[in-house]
Amino acid sequence: MSNIEIIPVDVKEHYVAISAMMRGLHDNERILNHRTALWDDIETSYMRHIVQMQAECEGLCLVAYNDDVPVGFIFGYVEEEDDSRFEEYTGRVLYVSDGFVDAAHRRRGIYSKLNKQLEIYFMAAGVKRIYRFALVGNDNMRHFLTGDGYTPTRILYEKWL
Repeated sequence: MSNIEIIPVDVKEHYVAISAMMRGLHDNERILNHRTALWDDIETSYMRHIVQMQAECEGLCLVAYNDDVPVGFIFGYVEEEDDSRFEEYTGRVLYVSDGFVDAAHRRRGIYSKLNKQLEIYFMAAGVKRIYRFALVGNDNMRHFLTGDGYTPTRILYEKWL
């Protein structure tokens, strides 16, 4: 494998690179779910949301660089605690909202390294629970998550009217 370095970044300062990888993520998701919005239609609002979550909710964006070229990223943030949860655990929760590795760099363990560094960072910050979503048709991600100790706990059903 080439020289892979994982670095935390400020999304605002790396907007162009993060947005380009988000486009790749959304393009992949459109293949699996035709109702995924076109990136051009949501880029401004979604990137604003990511910047806001990084600033207000302890968000962390890790970028994997291959010889100084960004080839993947992962982003997560701490959800606000409140008393409306119905699970036993009511502490701080990490929501991993986005992650992507460029197709030319997949199957090299990059996403696994990104995920592990994200988990280590938030464990040190006191987070004990992580949740994330995966599209039903994303067999690779579901296999990765199950293999990494994640357990499916809920299935989201949709009905479009």
